[in-house]
Amino acid sequence: MANVRNLKKDINYVLGDIIEAIYLFEMSTTGKPSAETDALIEEAIASFDSLIAKINAKNVENKKAHFNQINKDLEETANQLVAKINAL
Repeated sequence: MANVRNLKKDINYVLGDIIEAIYLFEMSTTGKPSAETDALIEEAIASFDSLIAKINAKNVENKKAHFNQINKDLEETANQLVAKINAL
């Protein structure tokens, strides 16, 4: 199990890179935001907030399983967001 600090850094880096990829897509195509890209950015920010809230939950019985599940959730969320970026 990774420690909590590294898990928070992973969430920040992964979702930050996804948002950066969205901005690069905007700059390389139209040069300005569109409704689709704004929705993807908001989805990434909402995912970040929910994952951090799960990490900060105090009433967890099995911490190892809880943090492993958060790590899996991060991977699934990142894969879904990347698929949506590729579909643009």
